[in-house]
Amino acid sequence: MGFNQFAAYLRYSLLFLLLATSSGRLVANSLPTHTPVPGGIAVIEIPASAPSTEQSPAAYYRDTRVMLIANDKQVWHAIVGIPLAAKPGTHHVSINQQQIAFTVQPKTYKEQRITLTNKRQVNPAPMDMERIGREKRIMVAAFKDWNDQLTPSLTLTKPVAGPYSSPFGLRRFFNDQPRNPHSGLDIAAPEGAPIEAPATAVVVTTGDYFFNGKTILLDHGHGLISMYCHLSQINVDKGELVNTHDVIGLVGKTGRVTGPHLHWSVSLNNARIDPALLMKIASDE
Repeated sequence: MGFNQFAAYLRYSLLFLLLATSSGRLVANSLPTHTPVPGGIAVIEIPASAPSTEQSPAAYYRDTRVMLIANDKQVWHAIVGIPLAAKPGTHHVSINQQQIAFTVQPKTYKEQRITLTNKRQVNPAPMDMERIGREKRIMVAAFKDWNDQLTPSLTLTKPVAGPYSSPFGLRRFFNDQPRNPHSGLDIAAPEGAPIEAPATAVVVTTGDYFFNGKTILLDHGHGLISMYCHLSQINVDKGELVNTHDVIGLVGKTGRVTGPHLHWSVSLNNARIDPALLMKIASDE
């Protein structure tokens, strides 16, 4: 174990000891805005009869555990990420064998058409597909990570300076071929610009992937995960504890890109959500 990894281990162990002495409850003075659309966040009040008043209960959406937070009046709320593929209509959060219904409203995202000269990044070769499948399994496992030893921040800072170039949720066409919707927020920035952690987190994994290029995934706790793609340089190691504004890497143009920028994804309970819902975006951006 290198010095940096050992130092990160000590910081992480100390953080665990500090959190272990608490009640285990997450408390917030303010909650995210209730935005129950595909790619949004549902903020669902939990009936007083459902959870224990002594510690945080476990709640689930689509068989995946979701974040539970008590507000300043000690009323529990489930903070639920809604996947882009979710159908409008009635959905449920389950807690202590109770089903709590909420309604997902429809939302239509704009289209984006991109032309790529590298045809393999539109229609990968068979040997690429094996690599893509292997990398997808790594990233899916990271998005499913659940760390209750970290207290997540529900206000994220902007990870890199620059204008927002491609919004979340775009229905994408590469060389006129439909592909998955844009599951993150693109920030235009010059190659080599520093990328900062938007909140305290542990590095879940890093890698150099076919589509995403050099990539970092951070675990902020309780199912809140963020991802940073197309980097030119990765400055952190797996298992390292990072604090808000720590430089984790540099902007690049690796993977499937048309130029340097940061692709930033935010995930709640393994559902990619619009990062703007957890941050303030200036009107001139």
